[in-house]
Amino acid sequence: MPRILTSSTTAIAAVLALVVPAHAFTIQGNAGSQLQATEIASFDQPWSMTFLPDDTMLVATKPGQLFHVQADGTSTPVGGMFDVAYGGQGGLGDVVPHPEFASNNRVYISYAEASSNGSTFGAVVVSATLDTSGSAPQLTDIQRIWEQQPKVSGRGHYSHRIAFGPDGTDQAGMLFITSGDRQKQTPAQAWDMNLGKVVRLNDDGSVPADNPWQERGELAKTFWSTGHRNLLGIDFDASGQLWTHEMGPRHGDEINLTLPGENYGWPVVSWGDNYSG
Repeated sequence: MPRILTSSTTAIAAVLALVVPAHAFTIQGNAGSQLQATEIASFDQPWSMTFLPDDTMLVATKPGQLFHVQADGTSTPVGGMFDVAYGGQGGLGDVVPHPEFASNNRVYISYAEASSNGSTFGAVVVSATLDTSGSAPQLTDIQRIWEQQPKVSGRGHYSHRIAFGPDGTDQAGMLFITSGDRQKQTPAQAWDMNLGKVVRLNDDGSVPADNPWQERGELAKTFWSTGHRNLLGIDFDASGQLWTHEMGPRHGDEINLTLPGENYGWPVVSWGDNYSG
């Protein structure tokens, strides 16, 4: 079972824990580096984790549970959770605190949901207040921020990673969401679908007036960049530049400096080969 670890590079160790023994152990890097790690907690299919200002963690598991985790590994399920469409690549996804979490206790959570008849699926992002004042943590005041449009068949390539622009940069406080192409390819180049895009919003889900495409329709006003496949990593560097990691077809994975108004090519241009050959 996957484990959460403590080490000098916790995020790396938590991923590598999928293939190493329990308890205290050494992780040997292929370039000669070493990590000394200690198991502190275990979870069923953890998909994301984030630290809160008090050094506790939130851990989201793909089947749909969110846990509040203390530094010693003690974990408590968070109440007030919603149903998720678990299956394939879908389920509970990212969890990220608001930049002003210390004062507003807001967290942003992504997950996969089914349509009313259960035939199509799409990613959703909500915000909620994390209340830790009682005997068990609880989500309250859940607000829907964003959703993939349209919902489509299949359970692949949701992406739904979340990042806030860092303080002291032009993007401070802005909400960025990755939206996978859902294995449909053509939506990544379409203006009336937000699949295969990086989306930029205000923290309440409203649309910034300075997004790059203002003349391509209402949905396109939310786009930061287009032509993406399945973005499973998003982060800002020390100078405030946005980078995304894109899972391409065979031999086609990419790490991109993700600039406003740019088209990253999928499915017209790729370094990889379709699995069909």
